[in-house]
Amino acid sequence: MDDRKTFRHGEVCPGFSQLKGDRSISPESSCVSMKSDTSMIEPVRFEGKHTSTDLSQNHKEKSNSPEPSCVSMKSDQSMGAPMKFKGKHTSTDLSEQSVDTGGKFRGRHMSSNLSHDSQLIQSRFRTDLLKKFQCLHEGIAKQGNPTLLNEIYTDLYITESESGEINNEHEVRQIETRSRRAATEDTPIKCNDIFRPLPGQDKPIRTVLTKGVAGIGKTVSVQKFIVDWAEEKENQDVQLIFPLPFRELNLMKDKTLSLPDLLHVFFPETKEKEISSGEYKVLFIFDGLDECRLSLNFKSEVKLCNISKSASVDELLMNLIEGNLLPSALIWITSRPAAADLVPSECVHRVTEVRGFNDPQKEEYFRKRISDQSLANTIISHLKSSRSLHIMCHIPVFCWISATVLEKMWSEAERGEIPKSLTQMYTHFLIIQTQIKHEKDYKKRVKDEDLILKLGKLAFLELVKGNLIFYEEDLRDCGIDVTEASVYSGLCTQIFREELGLYQGKVFCFVHLTIQEHLAALYVHNYFTYKNRNVFDKTKQSFFSKIFHQKKYHSLSELHQRAVDEALQSKNGHLDLFLRFLLGLSLESNQTLLRELLTKTRSCSYNKEETVQNIKQKIWQNHSPERSINLFHCLNELGDDSLMQEIHDYLTSGEIGETQLSSLQWSALVYVLLTSEQKMDVFDLKQFIGAQNTADEVLQMLLPVVKESRSVQLSDCGVTDEGCVALTSALRSNPSHLRELDLSLNKVGDSGVKQLSDLLQDPHCKLEILRLWDCGVTDEVCVALTSGLRSNPSHLRELSLSRNKVGDSGVKTLSDLLQDPHCKLEILWLWDCGVTDEGCADLASALRSNPSHLRELDLSRNKVGYSGVKQLSVLLQDPHCKLETLRLSYCGVTDKGCAALASALRSNPSHLRELSLTGNKLRDSDVKLLSDLKEDPHYKLEMLLF
Repeated sequence: MDDRKTFRHGEVCPGFSQLKGDRSISPESSCVSMKSDTSMIEPVRFEGKHTSTDLSQNHKEKSNSPEPSCVSMKSDQSMGAPMKFKGKHTSTDLSEQSVDTGGKFRGRHMSSNLSHDSQLIQSRFRTDLLKKFQCLHEGIAKQGNPTLLNEIYTDLYITESESGEINNEHEVRQIETRSRRAATEDTPIKCNDIFRPLPGQDKPIRTVLTKGVAGIGKTVSVQKFIVDWAEEKENQDVQLIFPLPFRELNLMKDKTLSLPDLLHVFFPETKEKEISSGEYKVLFIFDGLDECRLSLNFKSEVKLCNISKSASVDELLMNLIEGNLLPSALIWITSRPAAADLVPSECVHRVTEVRGFNDPQKEEYFRKRISDQSLANTIISHLKSSRSLHIMCHIPVFCWISATVLEKMWSEAERGEIPKSLTQMYTHFLIIQTQIKHEKDYKKRVKDEDLILKLGKLAFLELVKGNLIFYEEDLRDCGIDVTEASVYSGLCTQIFREELGLYQGKVFCFVHLTIQEHLAALYVHNYFTYKNRNVFDKTKQSFFSKIFHQKKYHSLSELHQRAVDEALQSKNGHLDLFLRFLLGLSLESNQTLLRELLTKTRSCSYNKEETVQNIKQKIWQNHSPERSINLFHCLNELGDDSLMQEIHDYLTSGEIGETQLSSLQWSALVYVLLTSEQKMDVFDLKQFIGAQNTADEVLQMLLPVVKESRSVQLSDCGVTDEGCVALTSALRSNPSHLRELDLSLNKVGDSGVKQLSDLLQDPHCKLEILRLWDCGVTDEVCVALTSGLRSNPSHLRELSLSRNKVGDSGVKTLSDLLQDPHCKLEILWLWDCGVTDEGCADLASALRSNPSHLRELDLSRNKVGYSGVKQLSVLLQDPHCKLETLRLSYCGVTDKGCAALASALRSNPSHLRELSLTGNKLRDSDVKLLSDLKEDPHYKLEMLLF
């Protein structure tokens, strides 16, 4: 294998943009910055105390190109000798940080306390960083006047997330899935608040890991943070910010140097200035962990505490992240999800996720991006009319593509058909890019279509191999002249890495993954129609390395059938969107557009219905509903919605449960439910169960929908242990979304509940309500269930185990859970569970040790007796007890128990709202004793049942 980064499990290619300090198209591209293995690097020399090599002779002037939108590793001015760190240098002490009432950080090292020289350093830093980051370059903007970030910046939806969650789907599928989730699901965090604890979080945050798919806005969030700091608007407790993108750090992977030496390379303006111990609070930003080529082995025994000591760059980074070097420095790391677990969770204090634009933010972006507000409203309305396009607008890069296409088309007198599908949108985008040329660099006058097809060949070959970046030799292998590639600012741009003063090779990538996939599909389609050959043909020796030229084809359906098979065989779905584009290009409407780009094409036999039927056959044969989702998107690109319309009709009529659906229709139902504009937060199995299918069968078919629902209602549906096992297995792949699960009145048995216990142990599980009423839960199973809850006790708020044979031993294990100070259980139902006074005593004792959370307790139809009621009365007397509802119906409560309850309520009258004592043999005097309390205005008792 060559020395290029390939797809990791669950990872997809990035897009096509510059590998400079900027990502060419902000809001984000996640391309790897790597030097070619054949690149020659001149010796690097550092000046100063920690001398390893010297850079002074290699420090060159900048080009005349506009400032990049991400960090450039050279400032406009250099300053004298190196910055000096002394001893075990630290910036500030996090232990002394506090949060004021406004949520702002207060550090002991504020700007006003800095020396005059230090303030000059900070001022210079602000000026230099502002100059580097203040502009946002979206594709063609780099060739004209760049836009100020603050003029177009739109807040992104950023939330706290969980580490360790890996999603193996194509990143666009992840976006489509996330689009259905309620905006109220998580607490949003502004990028400037990334280091500020949320209310109730008292521990300081040193290291933040921010993850998000390609193009979602991670780098622009970093850029916004830096600009606001440089303009003295936010985070002024931080004195210095060091942005160190991994793509730049990769170029230093073979160097051995100290931390000051490393900083001198990237920030030469700090030379000759001594940063004394504790004078500065420092923030390091490591952008693009997924692009890292350093050996980040966090199990290494190399521990660095002295910043003067030289080490490899990966060792310096690991020790910074672990807190051995500069333990009080703040650390911010960004990454695509597939690489987020490269940093151990114990090294990270907060994990956040950039989810792109929510619906209001999408509209805000277009209104900022397009000056004509009437046109902006028209574009917004059009995008809303297409579900697939509107979902894609969660990705800021796609918003830029859509704005580029739609603004131009609506501004023209004869605009043609406005794009309604992804394929149409990207084909129009490609046409627009061919109209943008660098006249001074475009000397060979190469034909547009020749370069497009060469770029398409590069896109396809690298897509199927999984390489994230390309070198000059890759371009040459596809017949591309490097100077020709630079013509297309929105498609391909060469980057000369001169900022470090080193001789670097040229590195390429696409602006975004979807553009690469579209170009790849264009190449494959044209190769077939022009030469009647299938690029998927391969030799026995190599899967994709060579293309057969012997066999010829005559029907485009044959190419489509092969492409569908290849996409289905992909474990991480990395050919899914490519397949959508390939099929979409076969439509006559898109063929008309292609004729504006390509002349080297011929008509060939094509029966669209043949392709449609093949896809439906694959859906019918495919046992994975998740893999079928993309095939329905393919049908959508082909303009075939017959299956979906059938399901819509069934759903509208309310006859879905009475209809005998084929497996193909079940898959269509899943697709319709998952792509519906209405968020299906509550999944009720009953509406889909008829006489034709068992509950377990229906549940199995609808698991993709279940996984995306916040509330899953399966009560009295006939679910067995087999269905419960399948359910919990599916939920484990996405445990953080589910909030409510009701399995009541199902015979799920011991095996089903034990599987459920495993789900509850998952640290990502956020289940709040669990109802297992009459599910055959025994005391043994109750032990397994509560064991799962004890390992993750902080989320569950309601637990119902009524009408199960829990017994005193089961209640004993539940009592252990209730004693846990992290347990936040508010509602506990143990109606008819075989609990005696012994179990009641354990329960009351546990609640006395942790009395502040439980609000509702139902012990009806248990043999509690006087001693049990006496124990509960002692609990009610506790001033910390917040119990509001207590049900003791048919519990054998006597006059003595009634008196004990009345006495307890008189001593702590403020909380209990409802007391149920129906079915107990009470005297009139006992009833009056409690009734008097209900009538007394000093008491809060509102409902008293006898």
